[in-house]
Amino acid sequence: MRVMGLDVGSKTVGVAISDALLMTAQPIEIIRRKEETKLRQTMARIEELIVEYQVDKIVIGLPKNMNDTQGDRVDKTKEFAEMLYKRTSLEQVFWDERLTTVSADKVMIEANIRRENRGQYRDSIAAVFILQGYLDYLSNQKATVNED
Repeated sequence: MRVMGLDVGSKTVGVAISDALLMTAQPIEIIRRKEETKLRQTMARIEELIVEYQVDKIVIGLPKNMNDTQGDRVDKTKEFAEMLYKRTSLEQVFWDERLTTVSADKVMIEANIRRENRGQYRDSIAAVFILQGYLDYLSNQKATVNED
């Protein structure tokens, strides 16, 4: 079993995948499209990755506002998730993605990645942060159950 993490943007989708033990998340790729509404190829590529990595659950970053309200991007992300569910029928989990892009930028700065090159990696690293947050949550849940 593997879990896929998605950072859904207006023209890109960052993709990350868990290891088989559900301990770590790794970046896979950034799927790019010319227009926000052109989703057929994006969905097809995600389906290919689901088969290739034997994914059975998808964690989708939910871009809430800093004050915990939900704006236009949340609605668009949920529409995207609904379309993806109709194609894959896989279980989906929404995960708060606030500050993942900021964290991705910090990691790239620390890694001395030049500013003009950061866009090549930002969305897939943000997807890693989204997925890793979920995997850490699962690990903590298991630890809590084992303590009882």
